[in-house]
Amino acid sequence: MKHPIYRVEAFEIVAPYTLNVTFDDHTTQLIDFQPVLAGALYGPLRDLAVFNQVTLDPEVHTLVWPNGADFDPATLHDWSRYVRQFQRMTQAWRRKQPKPTLSHVRH
Repeated sequence: MKHPIYRVEAFEIVAPYTLNVTFDDHTTQLIDFQPVLAGALYGPLRDLAVFNQVTLDPEVHTLVWPNGADFDPATLHDWSRYVRQFQRMTQAWRRKQPKPTLSHVRH
């Protein structure tokens, strides 16, 4: 089975957590990442200042963030095919996070 190879050629921040991504086959995807930002790798991107530090890695031709977060260019290219799976994973990660308690608050 052949897996198509795509390269991200450019991107533009168009709204909070939303990028317009252009690929080497001249297609674009408008991607709202906010619903999938959870877990150890993607959770820090909920901080908009961190999210907006996104760059294009010239070697692997995909979007990368300073904390090491990235997405496979093929996943970005076919985002509508993968977004539900990412959202399910995000929900699972959020359920696993410990709930804040008041036990650390001094009275």
